[in-house]
Amino acid sequence: MRSVINFNQGWLYAARDLALSAPDSGFVPVTIPHSNALLPHHNFDVSDYAFISTYRKRFTLPEAAGQRRVFLDFDGVMTACEVFLNGQRLSEQDGGYVPFSIEITNQLRAGENVLQVRVDSTEREDIPPFGYVVDYLTFGGIYRDVTLRYVEPIHIQDAFVRSHDVLTDAPRAELDLWIRNDMAAAVEVAVNWICDYEAREDALANLVLADPLEERILIPAHTTLQHTCALDVAAAKRWSLDDPQRITCEIMLSAALGQDIVEDSTTITFGLREAEFRPDGFYLNGDKLKLRGLNRHQMYPYIGIAAPERLQRKDADILKYELGCNIVRTSHYPQSPHFLDRCDEIGLLVFEEIPGWQFVGDSDWKALVLRDVQAMIERDRNRPSIIIWGVRVNESWDDDALYAATNELAHKLDPTRPTGGVRYFQESTFLEDVFTFNDFSNTIVAPQHTPHLVTEFGGHMFPTKTFDNEERQVEHALRHARIQNAAAGRYDVTGAIGWCAFDYNTHVEFGAGDRVCYHGVMDMFRLPKLAAYVYESQIDPKQRIVLRPGTFYAFGDRNNYGAESDCAFYVFSNCDEIEVFIGDDSLGRIQPDREGFGHLPHPPFKVGDGYLWQSQRLRVPDARITGYYNGHPVAEVALATDKLPRALTLAADDDELRADGIDMTRLAFQVVDKFGLRLPHAHAVVTFEVEGEADLIGVNPFPLVGGQAALYLKARHVSGGVTVHATAHPYGFTAQARVTIGQDSI
Repeated sequence: MRSVINFNQGWLYAARDLALSAPDSGFVPVTIPHSNALLPHHNFDVSDYAFISTYRKRFTLPEAAGQRRVFLDFDGVMTACEVFLNGQRLSEQDGGYVPFSIEITNQLRAGENVLQVRVDSTEREDIPPFGYVVDYLTFGGIYRDVTLRYVEPIHIQDAFVRSHDVLTDAPRAELDLWIRNDMAAAVEVAVNWICDYEAREDALANLVLADPLEERILIPAHTTLQHTCALDVAAAKRWSLDDPQRITCEIMLSAALGQDIVEDSTTITFGLREAEFRPDGFYLNGDKLKLRGLNRHQMYPYIGIAAPERLQRKDADILKYELGCNIVRTSHYPQSPHFLDRCDEIGLLVFEEIPGWQFVGDSDWKALVLRDVQAMIERDRNRPSIIIWGVRVNESWDDDALYAATNELAHKLDPTRPTGGVRYFQESTFLEDVFTFNDFSNTIVAPQHTPHLVTEFGGHMFPTKTFDNEERQVEHALRHARIQNAAAGRYDVTGAIGWCAFDYNTHVEFGAGDRVCYHGVMDMFRLPKLAAYVYESQIDPKQRIVLRPGTFYAFGDRNNYGAESDCAFYVFSNCDEIEVFIGDDSLGRIQPDREGFGHLPHPPFKVGDGYLWQSQRLRVPDARITGYYNGHPVAEVALATDKLPRALTLAADDDELRADGIDMTRLAFQVVDKFGLRLPHAHAVVTFEVEGEADLIGVNPFPLVGGQAALYLKARHVSGGVTVHATAHPYGFTAQARVTIGQDSI
């Protein structure tokens, strides 16, 4: 039978290029995913990670292979690598964003085997996205999972489901199978399959539990044969944003080889949904949906891109549940299967694109682009969350021959989804199905081609730090609000995906010079700026009430705004109305600013009482804001005028981690006022101590600027309790967080 085994444990690592004969004493133990260098969150040089390193793993096969074929599957190695087994070079992989597999059957030996991977993390001009300076960092290492896979000599190589008539009472689906026969003779196989799903209410009365279906197929020797089967999904629920129902299809194969019966099985998940871009908008399952989202880079502070499963899944949760997005763009490369798994599970739409940034190289470079298109689509084409393939190098100039080829390949591999190609000029050859456009006009320009999706706006035009003054942070938020409002108001624009969700590391030629682009609505620790509240406030109030002040209530700043300032402040909320109290004085019920932001589901509130900041009012009392929904008070937040630090908070995202040597959770910390709100101009040095079997990843002591930051707590291989103690100097504030290290999976 097929067997897939996690291969992340027991690796050795050396931060240099070592020969196959080098002793193990030159290595240190590591667990995959692994970053070739732990770094500060800013102010480091590319050379700190752009070097050649060596990974080694000694292993004996956990199961006897028998007649099975054995493969190593790498989800991602940055940027290029050579793989050796028992002294023999097996393979070379150029490009770090797509998976690759290596058959090791014939190189295995009885007893101990030695696997060695030479990883080149330099910026190779012959490999996308390089060739010119790129506005993001790639980091290095074996940064995604590795698995060991056994398959029978006759096995299922790939499976892809294509659905039809999704909006009818009797949807259909076809299962394309690729079956591989490595035997020296043709073999007849029996293929069985059965689907497991939750049925629609209107189909329950007529639902009959299906038996596995079977077909018999003759597979020629040394051949991969494609075969199509019909799936029984007539009663299945549709996948949607609010009810992301997935269908599990178990596929079983058997064949008689003399006296032996060879069996193989695999399971895939997919969803029934119709996602259609039309000239007048985007439709999901026949219902028009305005797309509102953010771009995501896969990088994290300290660990670069080597984030384990828990952190990857958390990013999807942040985008949907904290930021209220319904779509994310994977800028500018295919991203972790764990992140995409979570998008499937929670109902977050995805625009996935190939690696690249503003540059197209020679014919060999272009061949890698086509390779990336194929690898991306073949890996992810069963995912219901993915609604469009990005088959053009981001912001590159027209190359009609290349992009005709990428579109043709995408449509061949997946005829069920449209293609897009991201550019920043409209006078472009429109070869794709959707005109995907980076609009830096500070509004939404009229489309020249439809369907039209805005894939970036803002970002580099108005970078904003968590410690910038209130005026800039508010303007950053309002720019996102204005452009999302403008996009929502145009029938011929399917939506807008802002740049970007999280701050990210970049080259010195971009960003603030400290190797950070401060373009996110959240900082790189996934903690909010004011602009995050624009997105969060669009959440349906039936799901969660949001009431976020778009002010730090800092009067000295406001007195210096100048004559043009109306001294207003904003509140971002999905409440029907709000009431602001200054001390005991009410400013009355305030309505959303529908005149300025009438196309948003929940416009921001503008509180424009200038008397608060009149110079003769020397002592302004504390304020509170009450939010009302359906006429009832449902939320309240208080604002302090003294702006004095009163506490340090420390919180772990998770109560429990796995004792696997790589599982991590975020430890977020803030200096807050007496009402628990972050003080963006509070400076402190925060020190941390850990009790228990876990390690802190990050800067310790941490020189805090902006009032908030985070570290990561990484489990070791021992279960038990862990307590993290934090102290903020010079205030003397203390805080602690507790996490249990256990053996359970997440």
